[in-house]
Amino acid sequence: MGGWKFLVCLLLLIDLCSSFLVEQQPLVLTYHNGPLLTTRPAVDVHVIWYGRFSPAQRSIVADFVQSLEASKATEPSVYSWRKTTERYSGRSNKAMPMANTRLGKQKLDAAYSLGKSLKRIHITALVDRAIASRALPVNSNAVYLVLTSDDVTVEGFCMSCGFHANIFPRKNFLLPYAWVGNSETQCPGQCAWPFHQPIYGPQTPPLVAPNGDMGIDGMIINVATVLAGAVTNPFNTGYFQGDAGAPLEAASACPGMYANGSYPGYPGNLLVDKITGASYNGHGVNGRKFLLPAMWDPATRSCKTLV
Repeated sequence: MGGWKFLVCLLLLIDLCSSFLVEQQPLVLTYHNGPLLTTRPAVDVHVIWYGRFSPAQRSIVADFVQSLEASKATEPSVYSWRKTTERYSGRSNKAMPMANTRLGKQKLDAAYSLGKSLKRIHITALVDRAIASRALPVNSNAVYLVLTSDDVTVEGFCMSCGFHANIFPRKNFLLPYAWVGNSETQCPGQCAWPFHQPIYGPQTPPLVAPNGDMGIDGMIINVATVLAGAVTNPFNTGYFQGDAGAPLEAASACPGMYANGSYPGYPGNLLVDKITGASYNGHGVNGRKFLLPAMWDPATRSCKTLV
């Protein structure tokens, strides 16, 4: 081998080795000086049910949202999970009073008024129409949560299990809203894991869902994720890392982490119900158990799990 070729190979080898030796940058969600939904007394979660949901399914989600303010629930609790957002600071750079997060008004759209194949603009339209018809109140310190049933396709579904954004229906203020779909028949290996085998990676057996509904229990994980993002980064000027168009936020910054000992493909050392064999990490109202994602803790600058 010629001398110059040997030198090129040596330089490439050094560069390759150095890439392994570079210390990985810590996960830090930077505050971008915008308002948070934790700065006011309460955050109402108004729910739009789009499509076919049974009363039992609606009660699981409603109980979860009500669990966010259930301070007397058995520990570890959904309430304790939510309180992590209390450590996020606002413009004064001091901890803000924690907002109560409570279940607001609900609207049923079981007739699929916009069809069964929706684009993101249709999600916005559902919120706009609900407000215009006064089915839901106008509240800039609320989250309007659109939930679609398992037979409804949504633009970008499977690339994203849920999202939050905001609309501008009135002058002078924005309204945060969010969407999550039931993935039981659409990419459950991505959006309902670990209650379904993953799309890729180790094919470990799926866990038993704590409320006996793989699709809805998977939705709870994603509802928790978008609500945490909406509270701490409602207008893309709060806490996030990376591009504002595709940010890592409070819960999305900690993907696949649910308990101590988690690693890619393994959710961690979860609690297991002795009777049903279901896996969970948080207690809620009415004896409910839920699985909640880890949340980035500003105090420790690390992902925090309930167990």
